[in-house]
Parts: sequence; structure tokens; C-alpha cells
Amino acid sequence: MMKSQTIFISTGEVSGDLQGALLVEALYNQAKQTQLPLNIVALGGNRMAKAGARLLGNTTGIGSVGILESLPFVLPTLNVQRKAKAFLKASPPDVLVLIDYMGPNLAIGNYVRRHLPQLPIVYYIAPQAWVWSPFSQDTQSIARVSDRLLAIFPEEARFFQAKGVSASWVGHPLLDRMAQLPTREQARQQLGIGQSETVVALIPASRQQEIRYLLPLILEAAALLQQQLPTVQFLLPLSCPEFLGVIRKEIQRCQLPVTIIEDDTMSAIAAADLAIAKSGTVNLEIALLNVPQVVLYRVNPLTMWLGRTFLKFSVPFISPTNLVINEPVVPELLQEEASVSRVVEEALSLLQDKARRQTMLQGYQRVRQGLGQPGVRDRAAQEILSVITPQS
Repeated sequence: MMKSQTIFISTGEVSGDLQGALLVEALYNQAKQTQLPLNIVALGGNRMAKAGARLLGNTTGIGSVGILESLPFVLPTLNVQRKAKAFLKASPPDVLVLIDYMGPNLAIGNYVRRHLPQLPIVYYIAPQAWVWSPFSQDTQSIARVSDRLLAIFPEEARFFQAKGVSASWVGHPLLDRMAQLPTREQARQQLGIGQSETVVALIPASRQQEIRYLLPLILEAAALLQQQLPTVQFLLPLSCPEFLGVIRKEIQRCQLPVTIIEDDTMSAIAAADLAIAKSGTVNLEIALLNVPQVVLYRVNPLTMWLGRTFLKFSVPFISPTNLVINEPVVPELLQEEASVSRVVEEALSLLQDKARRQTMLQGYQRVRQGLGQPGVRDRAAQEILSVITPQS
């Protein structure tokens, strides 16, 4: 009988839990095909647990972007890391897989490099520091801790290959979900929305800080948009159940008729004529569903000042949709530009200007081509399993 293999997967936030769950499913499927006894232990969330991973800690609610924004999560993150390091030391797995989640994952990766140098580390979906800070210490650390790097963007693979990392482009895992996603007609039928209605999806938050900096802005923009288009309907897919109370209160404050959609984000997006969304992985999901979108992001003004002044923060794009092909496919409103008036201006343009909508949809086709071919999670699983079972 084959020796049981253990894989430890570390990720955080809502998007990491989604990507981790897709990977866990693929790893178990391939292990079953080869009759390989497999045990997966993880830092992640409910999706990964449902896929069959044994959760050592839930990390979906302790993520942040920015210096000041991360402070409330320092102690919870350190507690989870202590638990992970103790497990790794006491029961070393056969391979460590890191998914995004830069600060915490680099801490774990560096710990393993020091104390368990023989343990192979695979980085799947590298943090985008390679885009916004290519010469930073963080980027150097990603390269240093990675025995193998599985890139989701072609440029990401080329970047790390140039740094001497064994990097390969597997494609973007969201492609594997496309066959299961509803069409616009199916989504509207499921949600009880007429095919001729104008629908806007509001996607403000998957992190606690985004509730503060983005939710009021998006709802105020929606209220102004409704003044211009009185018959418009708003859907708000809920990314985290713990946000439900504060989102309801903010909707009531704005006196805005918004339908909150729980447990069916993709239908809410697919049913929409437009999405007003925070920057993040969800932008790619919107693009793959062929829904025009306005992307925005804000952090604490002091965080942005520190980043621009001392870290020389400057990026060509913040949205993954634009990063895939390095073109301005969707409008991005960052910090000062993310005002209610600008959001409404962009939204009205995309709802009313057919030529602009068509240009964006054509850009989406190029984005889709830049994401690779379906079968991404299987390719990633094969790469990971090959590290511990080279003969396969």
C-alpha cells in the first residue's frame, strides 16, 4: 500500500479560500485516480473545509490591504501563524503550498526555510508584489522561499523565471468555473428579474476595511444613479456572512432599495447590466461573465500617503482584469478619483453608450485569451503532486 502523503495549504481572505477549495478538490480527485492516500491540512475558510481540507485555522476574515488597515489583524494573524508553525514542526507535511496572502505566507515560508529546509514549498498564485513593487524585499522573498512557482499570468511566470525560480504558467483557475456559471437569462429567471429590467450589481467588500472605505461610497453612488435612472434595480451579493448586519444598516441609512443576494454571487453578477465593484479577483469573474464594470478602491488616506511618499507606490493598473493584458480594459478609480460623481459618470456611460460597452466586451475576449485554457486546477494539482511523487 502506498504511503499516505500530507499537503499543507496556507491561504487567507475570501478569494484565497475559493482558489484553495478548487485546488483541494483537484488534489483529492487526482490522488483518488492514482490510489494515493492523501491528507490535506490548511489555513483557509469554509469552502476549503467543505472540499475536504482539515482546517487548522480560519483566515478568511483577517485579511487587509495597507499599513494602518492591517493593525487590527496583527494579533489574530500571529495566533494562526503560531498554530501553523507548531503543526509544521511537530508533523512536517510532504509539501507546503502557499496561495497568495503575502505577509503571513512569507512568514510561514521563511520559517520553513530556516527550520525545515528539506520541506519543498510550492507558491501557487504569487502575490502581486511582482507588479506593484518588482524590486522590493517582499518580491525577493517570494522568489527565495519558492522551490516551484505556479503562475496564473504569463508575465508572472516570465518575471520569476528571470529571477531563477522554477516557474510555470498554469493559467487562471477561474476559467474552470465558467462551465458552471449561469447565463444572463438563467440568472434573471432564477432571481425573478425580467429580461428587460436594468440591473446593477454592487460589490463593495470582501475585507473588513472595505466596509468602511468602499461600502458608503458605492451605495451613495447607487442612490445618485437611481435619481438618473428611476427604474434601475440593485443587487448586492454577500461575500462574507459576518458583513450582513452592517451592510443592511448602511442600506437603510441611504434609503436605497437593494436586494442582498446570499450564497449566489455569480447569479447576481450574471443577471446584471453593469457592476460597480471593488478591485480584486471578482473583477475577473465579472469579465468572464461579460458584464461591463467600474472598478474602484480606497484605503486610509494616511496609508496612501505613506505608500506614495516612502514606498514610491505607483502602479499602471490595480484591477486583475487590466493586469492580464496590461491594457485599460475597465475604468479604475483609485483613492481621490474614487468619488461618487466619478462612479456615477462612468456607470451612466457604460449603461448608455453601446459603443463603449462593446469595446469593453471586446477587451474581455482578449483577457479571456490571456488567462490560458481550462483545466488550470488539474494542472496545478499535477505539479504539486509531482513534487512528492516524482515517479508519477
